[in-house]
Amino acid sequence: LCCCPPECDCIWTDWIDVSYPNSSDRNSGDYETFENILKNDSSWVCAKAENISCRAEHFPHIPIAELGQKVECSVNTGLICNNSDQVIGGIIPMPVCLNYEISVCCIPNIPQCNTTSTNASTTTAPPSSTMRTVSPPPVSTTTPTPMPSEPPSSTTTTMVPRSTTSSTLGTMTI
Repeated sequence: LCCCPPECDCIWTDWIDVSYPNSSDRNSGDYETFENILKNDSSWVCAKAENISCRAEHFPHIPIAELGQKVECSVNTGLICNNSDQVIGGIIPMPVCLNYEISVCCIPNIPQCNTTSTNASTTTAPPSSTMRTVSPPPVSTTTPTPMPSEPPSSTTTTMVPRSTTSSTLGTMTI
């Protein structure tokens, strides 16, 4: 049985918002993807996204599942919201994406955190996209520094296993 050293615990980023949906373009949307974050800030490094929190910028305390929008919030890609997937209704009267922001819990990019398996029969599978809605914390006028084990005030959290011995991986939405 092995565990990660404390310096390898994931660290939560501040809220990131690098994309804004164009309400007049049905082919637009909000794309807070890791690719777009890196394009916007070449110094951004996330060796491995272990967890993610996604929220609407103007509705930070409403779980995204209650906003009436089709949104993907995944540790594999970040957040994707396509205007073309939205319908009239929900929290806004137009079929366009809200502006979203994400916070990512990243494993530090240091050698002792980049472990490789010596057991040839163990396969590390890619993380699944499992979403669950969590209740937001009370409103605070100060912003505490998040601890590694807890995300900033969030609406959706994706939990991912570090590794698995199965070579197939399913996705389950709770």
